[in-house]
Amino acid sequence: MRKPKVYLETTLFNFYIDEGREAHADTVKLFKEIAAGKYEAYTSGTVIEELAKASSEKYEKMFSLIGEYSIMVLSVSEEAEKLADIYVAEGIIPHKYRTDGVHIAVATANELDMIISMNFQHIVKRKTILTTSKINNLHGYRAIEIYSPMEVVDNENI
Repeated sequence: MRKPKVYLETTLFNFYIDEGREAHADTVKLFKEIAAGKYEAYTSGTVIEELAKASSEKYEKMFSLIGEYSIMVLSVSEEAEKLADIYVAEGIIPHKYRTDGVHIAVATANELDMIISMNFQHIVKRKTILTTSKINNLHGYRAIEIYSPMEVVDNENI
């Protein structure tokens, strides 16, 4: 059985280093499962650009996770840019938050299996999941699964 290919959206890096956040433990557990080989992890240049908006100290901590967990960084292709524009044009993602559409589009264009995010406003949301699946299918892509870390980590040992 092949490892699922997962896209780690910006919020996960924040939740990993912010120990006071409710989903911190599950986010750390997800990264440990990545290290253990359960998932093949990816992120994108867009995530790195968003991380760079943090203070230099916080950025360094978040950015170091990419190397520490061998997360592959995908570039944002023209194909992904066009798909993100479709998500915005269709009203799935507000224009102001187009970057959230870019995350979904990068994962879709690179044929990843799922996106893992703590962005419940525009990404981990029923409307987004259903409508991006529909748009992806109309444009020759497969639907992509979208989850929070709490939905994918193994909590059987608790």
